[in-house]
Amino acid sequence: MVDSATAPAVPVRKRVPVWDNARFACVTLVVVGHGVQRLTYDDDYALIVYLFIYAFHMPAFAMISGYFSKSTPPTGKQMKKVLTDILFPYFIMETIWTLVQFLVEGKKEFNPTQPSWTLWFLLALGIFRLILPYLALLRWPLLWSVVLSVGAGYLGNIDSTFSLSRAIGILPFFVLGWKLREWGFVDKWRFVESQALLIRLAALTVFGVWLAIVWVFIDTWRAVDLRFWFFYDDSYSGLGESSWWAGLIRLLLIVLAVILTAAFFVLVPRSQTWMTSFGQATMYIYLLHSFFLYPLRETGVLRGDHPTVLWLGGMIVVCVLISILLGTSLVRRVFRPIIEPKPRWLFKDGRESMEGPSRTDPTGSRRDR
Repeated sequence: MVDSATAPAVPVRKRVPVWDNARFACVTLVVVGHGVQRLTYDDDYALIVYLFIYAFHMPAFAMISGYFSKSTPPTGKQMKKVLTDILFPYFIMETIWTLVQFLVEGKKEFNPTQPSWTLWFLLALGIFRLILPYLALLRWPLLWSVVLSVGAGYLGNIDSTFSLSRAIGILPFFVLGWKLREWGFVDKWRFVESQALLIRLAALTVFGVWLAIVWVFIDTWRAVDLRFWFFYDDSYSGLGESSWWAGLIRLLLIVLAVILTAAFFVLVPRSQTWMTSFGQATMYIYLLHSFFLYPLRETGVLRGDHPTVLWLGGMIVVCVLISILLGTSLVRRVFRPIIEPKPRWLFKDGRESMEGPSRTDPTGSRRDR
C-alpha cells in the first residue's frame, strides 16, 4: 500500500489566460456581428463593421476548437461527450427555437436537419470531431481540408443540411488549429513576447489595411454580396459566380482569414484580465445571445430612419454587455440543464456522465469547478 504522504502529487493543469481571453473575444465578435446584421441593409458603416468581423471571427473560433481537439480514436467517454456536449444541446436548442418561431412567426415546421440561426456551429463541431481521426491518418491533412473546402463550393448538392456545407467550408481552420498544437507552434514562437510592441504594431497594421480595403471598396463589396462568401454555406453558383476560377476566391478568403486570425491572436491579452473568467462560458454566450437579439431583429427596431451611426455604436455596446451578462456564473447555473445536459438514464453505463458542469466545452475551454 502506498503511503499517502509519499504518493506523488497529481500535477495541477495551469490555466493559460490567453485562450480564455481569445474565446471571449471571439464569441463577443459573434454577438456583435449578429447584432449589427440588420443595420447593414441601410448603413454602409454597419456593413464595414460586419465585413471586418466576418472575415475572421468564425475561422478564429474554429481554429481555437481545433487546437484543443484530439486526433486519436475516441474513447467511450469522449464519444459520450459528443452526445452530451454537442448533439443533445443542439436538439434541445433547436426544439426551443422551433417553439419560439411558432409563437412569434406562426412557423409550424420542426426540421432538426436544418439548424436554426447560430446552431450550425454545434453540428460543425460534431462533424469536426468525427472526421479528425480519419484526416490525421493521411499525409498533408491540412492540404486535404483546403481541397475539400474549395472543392465543395463547386457542388450545388452540398447544402446546409446538418450544416454540412459550412462545416466543410471552415474545416481548414479547425485542422490548422489542430496542426499548430501538433507542431508546437505556439511554444516555438514564445520569442514574440520579447518583441511584443513590434509584433502588435504589425498586427494592428494588418487590421488597419483590411479595414481600409473594406471601407474604400464598400460599394463594390455590397454589389457583389461579399458577406455571403464569408458564410461558407453556399455553392459558387448560388453566390452568383459560376466561373471555373470561383474556387480561387474562396482560397483567397481562407488565406485572408488566416492572416487576420494571426493578427487577432497577437493582440489578445496574454495575462489575466477582466474577460478571462468569461472565456469559460463560451457556449453559454454563443447559444443564448440569439434570444436577446431575436426581438430586436424581428420587430424592425434596427431598421428605418434611425441615426444609424449612433445606433451602430449603441448596438455594439449592447452586444458586449449581453456577452458579459451571459458569461456570469449565475447564468451558467440557471441554464446548465439545457446547455450541458447530463442524461445519465440514456446510457447503459451512466458512471461517466456525472452531474454538474463538464470540465471542458466543445471549443476546448477547460472550466474551473
